[in-house]
Amino acid sequence: MPELTSKPLVSFVVPLYNTGNSLLKLLDSFRGLSIEGGYELILVNDASPDGTGDRVPALIVDMPIPVTFVDMAKNFGEHAAVMEGFRHTQGQYVINLDDDLQNPISEALKLLEHIRKTNADVVYAYYDEKKHHWFRNLGSQLTSTIATWLLDKPKDLYLCSFRAHSRDLIDRIIQYHGPYPYIDGLILGATNRIERLLVAHEERCDGASGYTLRKLVRLWMNMFFNFSIMPLRLASVMGTLLCGIGLLMLVVVLIEHLLYNRDSPGWSSLMAAISIFSGGQLMMLGVIGEYVGRAYMTVSGKPQSLVRKVLKSPSKS
Repeated sequence: MPELTSKPLVSFVVPLYNTGNSLLKLLDSFRGLSIEGGYELILVNDASPDGTGDRVPALIVDMPIPVTFVDMAKNFGEHAAVMEGFRHTQGQYVINLDDDLQNPISEALKLLEHIRKTNADVVYAYYDEKKHHWFRNLGSQLTSTIATWLLDKPKDLYLCSFRAHSRDLIDRIIQYHGPYPYIDGLILGATNRIERLLVAHEERCDGASGYTLRKLVRLWMNMFFNFSIMPLRLASVMGTLLCGIGLLMLVVVLIEHLLYNRDSPGWSSLMAAISIFSGGQLMMLGVIGEYVGRAYMTVSGKPQSLVRKVLKSPSKS
């Protein structure tokens, strides 16, 4: 049985969403795990509609390690759930992993060893081959590419939810209470002591991924509008280009009239120009409106997450 201390060496944070039959296998994978210095498990039920949250309290009673169960009152997304889990950790190191067991616990121990050896603030996992659906792999690659452009992410760094963090980094990023969290953006803004480690990736244990296009777009919007002002700069560039095109069209019309005494009716071209310029203006207003709306929601106190209850497993002597 692992040594239990008031301040364990490691905290494992696992968000649960429609976990299904993987829940038992997930808990069993921690039963035989032994780490010198002790460890704890933080389970965060992200308002799963399949009843995952109802099953957890009975299953953690006989766990040989300290388990904290955080039951969210509403689904605010994976990043909000993980942030809430981070706030309940006590370990010197915090490892975040998914509930689908595609990242084996043995690989988590490799991350722990690497972060201790390198004294990094965070160690990201990366894979030779990902066993996700092609759509999720594509979305992850696009997210990583966008982050490189927006957040000055190192080009060789793959952003992955399977990562190990130092206590100092966790204490810094949990200070963020805005309603639109993006953990990788917080990490990249809080440290440059970042390492990466090649680990194994296995097939999903059970069920289907909750990764959807809607969630991907929401993640991108959080990245765009909460951790970068690049969209505003792009709107400025677009406005300048449209203004330049308009001036060029005016010069062409004046030249035709003054030099060639030719007036073109141009109804179709006029309507096309109006549509382009009006669409560009509405697009820029939409970008500005998104920033203003998010600022308003933050100032008005929109919560990052809402917790229904927190349960701790019975203490073991």
